[in-house]
Amino acid sequence: MSPIDPVRLTADLIRCPSVTPVEGGALQLLEDLLTDAGFVCSRVDRGGIANLFARWGDKGHGRSFGFNGHTDVVPLGDEAAWTMPPFGAEVKDGVMYGRGATDMKSGVAAFAAAAIDFVRQTPPDGAVILTITGDEEGDAIDGTTALLDYMETNGEKMDVCLVGEPTCPNTMGEMIKIGRRGSMTAWFTVTGKQGHSAYPHRANNPLNAMARLMDRLASHELDQGTDHFDASTLAVVTIDTGNLATNVIPAQSTATVNIRFNDSHSGASLSSWLQQEVDKVAQDFGVEIETKIKISGESFITPPGALSDLVAAAVEAETGIRPELSTTGGTSDARFVKNHCPVVEFGLVGKTMHQVDENVPVAQITQLKSIYTRILKDYFA
Repeated sequence: MSPIDPVRLTADLIRCPSVTPVEGGALQLLEDLLTDAGFVCSRVDRGGIANLFARWGDKGHGRSFGFNGHTDVVPLGDEAAWTMPPFGAEVKDGVMYGRGATDMKSGVAAFAAAAIDFVRQTPPDGAVILTITGDEEGDAIDGTTALLDYMETNGEKMDVCLVGEPTCPNTMGEMIKIGRRGSMTAWFTVTGKQGHSAYPHRANNPLNAMARLMDRLASHELDQGTDHFDASTLAVVTIDTGNLATNVIPAQSTATVNIRFNDSHSGASLSSWLQQEVDKVAQDFGVEIETKIKISGESFITPPGALSDLVAAAVEAETGIRPELSTTGGTSDARFVKNHCPVVEFGLVGKTMHQVDENVPVAQITQLKSIYTRILKDYFA
């Protein structure tokens, strides 16, 4: 059979309008392609989310290499601002345009094409597994976690996993992710006493307390970084009162902060610190402060070793660049996979992900397939 063209497959996937949580035909396309190639495929849909598990080779084999990725994409934003059809996959000057071109239908196409051609041309003594979700860009509750739950229930396993997210800041091959910072968001509601701005002593202005709380949080140095992580960060992302009157002290104010934290913290330890700060300000200003916290993921790291060496060697062989091992950036589904097996991430240059006119150089898609193919060959050698 002819090799799978990852560029054509990327285009076919982009033409599936799979904005979270809509499947849009993307997973069905992949299921049909993988089934034809001899993969055992199972749809693992949960909570209105479509997910796909595919395995070539024996269940539970001691050498099982896994890929993980997603076919869902973020909304278009202002569609009128797009200069190319967002689901058209049109190519101009060697660049393919469309929502998901970078994040991450090209990555899924590259590893699906590499896996299919690899097992057809050089059937390995082992198993190749693909876990593909439709819920990475959304709440990520019923996506990769559903796939991992399915695997545990059904005796499926990956010994190692590569997530195909975009990882390179500027140049193809320059960065592998061996971990990610944790992420959490905290919402605060300060309730004081409304009053006339000419008589502030008769009111209790919640903005004074909120300003103090936000200053304390934003001014605090969480840490100075660790061996594999940059310093943790806290960003105040919004402060709101909804008060349009200039002569009224409002009764309530709200604010939100987002924290990206390294392995010197946990979601629990940071939650405890936030509550201590809240309690102190509430006491000092005589206000009530309600706090809501959501921990999206803990920090994690796959220590440099066999897996990162394998991927780095393949990247260097195909690009001529020895990639940096990094933990920068936001969160990804690797934060779930790390509970199942060692995991690293490698993919395209991510400059245009989530942007209007998202795009990918066609040559990078082909190169990425070659890198993934080499990784498979080296793993099963």
